Amino acid sequence: MNTNGIVAEIRKGIAAGQYRYGTRLPSVRDLADQYGVSQQTAAAAYAVLSALGLARTERGSGTTVAAGPAADAHLGTFTPPDLSAALPWKPGDTAAQASEETTLVRQSSAPTEMAEWGITPGTEVVERTRIRSVDGVPVQHKLTVLPYSVAARVPEGHEGAPPMLAPVGAQPIKPPAGTRVADWLGWDVAATECAITAEPMNSTACEALRMPEGSPGFRIVNVTRNSKRETVYVTVTTTPLHHRVTLDIVG
Repeated sequence: MNTNGIVAEIRKGIAAGQYRYGTRLPSVRDLADQYGVSQQTAAAAYAVLSALGLARTERGSGTTVAAGPAADAHLGTFTPPDLSAALPWKPGDTAAQASEETTLVRQSSAPTEMAEWGITPGTEVVERTRIRSVDGVPVQHKLTVLPYSVAARVPEGHEGAPPMLAPVGAQPIKPPAGTRVADWLGWDVAATECAITAEPMNSTACEALRMPEGSPGFRIVNVTRNSKRETVYVTVTTTPLHHRVTLDIVG
């Protein structure tokens, strides 16, 4: 068990109400014994929980829970008149230079963790990773997962490899201006569910964003489904906590 694993376990306990607000958590020594780790690792876990606002450590009083059980703040359901005009991301500084790069494209069997996204474990999927940068500095790690049957779709009249299977380094293939990728590729897209959490970023995202392992960040998971409630694709965007997550509501 490492620092991230301990943080994940305690986060689950706080979210489920097992550790209630104001409850005193085990001492660093007891936590280390509980998970069979060093006191340094246990102390680091409490430091991450404090940085996430989930715990508070005070000299002489130990570490206590500083958050209540998990709850969803549902922002509502919105249908903008022109989805093709939506911007997926932008730098906070309008004068900054934004760029994106595909760093991974691979076909694999879906692990059990993808079941929560509606993807059956063992299903053939395609994973695509993009790194978004501002003035050459990586700021967002974006993973897109699609069932292979969806990724293999090609637009009418298109020749060559399917756009979603284009390898790393290939020239990006984009739909005509004003056309959504989903419409261009003939995907049945009915709705997207979004979940935003603050938690330690995984090792892959930390490495891509050049940050220490276990650094806290936002994790934004979008699950897009078709009219039969089947998953069409999933995007997981990871970004450090000092960035913003914004939403445009179009009436």
